[in-house]
Amino acid sequence: MSTNPQEQEIDLKQLSKKIGGFFQKIIDSFFDFILFLKRNIILVAILFILGIVLGYFLDKNNKVYNHEIVVLPNFGSVDYLYAKIKLIDSKRKEKDTLFFKSIGINNIKKIGVIEVEPIIDVYKFIQERESNFELIKLMAEDGDLDKIIKDETTAKNYPYHLIKIKTSKSIKRDDFLNPVLSYLESSDYYSKIKKEMINNLEIEMTENDKTITQINDILNEIPKQAGKSTSVYISDNKELNEVIKSKDELIFKQASNRITFLNFQNTIKEITSTLNIKDTKGTNGKMTLLLPFLFLFLFMFFVYFRNFYKRQILKRNLN
Repeated sequence: MSTNPQEQEIDLKQLSKKIGGFFQKIIDSFFDFILFLKRNIILVAILFILGIVLGYFLDKNNKVYNHEIVVLPNFGSVDYLYAKIKLIDSKRKEKDTLFFKSIGINNIKKIGVIEVEPIIDVYKFIQERESNFELIKLMAEDGDLDKIIKDETTAKNYPYHLIKIKTSKSIKRDDFLNPVLSYLESSDYYSKIKKEMINNLEIEMTENDKTITQINDILNEIPKQAGKSTSVYISDNKELNEVIKSKDELIFKQASNRITFLNFQNTIKEITSTLNIKDTKGTNGKMTLLLPFLFLFLFMFFVYFRNFYKRQILKRNLN
């Protein structure tokens, strides 16, 4: 590195000139752009208007809507759910109108992709069974936990799943959702399983109610002894404490059973659904803004290429 003051001053001047030249090029390019617009103002205005008009019609006619259904597969029907959704989507790709008419869907032109994916909820998964927590711990020892909880084998064990549908137009429930849910409910095998499971649950709930009533009768018949109140007598009696504990567990179980009973009314239970969510990802709904600038860019690229081509031809002729 030079320590000569004169050489350092020369280096600084050269650096200053380069920086100044760089900014001057930017200014010149911007001015050239202004001159380009001025020379072609009419054509640029036409392209802008054409882009806005065309973009408006594209946005109006090429809308995309998303629809989501959160479902709870009962009776071990997760694989059944995924297989049926995959079948429906394959029939859509094949444009099998006979299949869709057979399940109550008359117009499939506006139907896009239909798919299902798990709603990842590790905490709910762990709460359902203690063994699930041990399973997650065991699997995490051999690999990345994040990958494990998103793995298809693990993910299918989550209680809730999301059916996603895309359409080119807004739809009503009767257009697609209700027929799809009815189709998912049409399995003879799972209908029989559902009937038996509901019957078993009703028996369990009835027996639990009887047991709770019997416990209440026992507690109400406890005599007062030695001047003690019923509450004091119970607190001194370990066996009765266990009975009361059993009663509390049964009450908690009955509350859970009532919710389960509601969910068991369907093989694929609809939890909630949201229709006609306008998709604004990517270029959806933005063509009115994008097309005018795209046309301008293409026009400028054409002019630049034409001028470049002319310069190269001129050089060849001069040589």
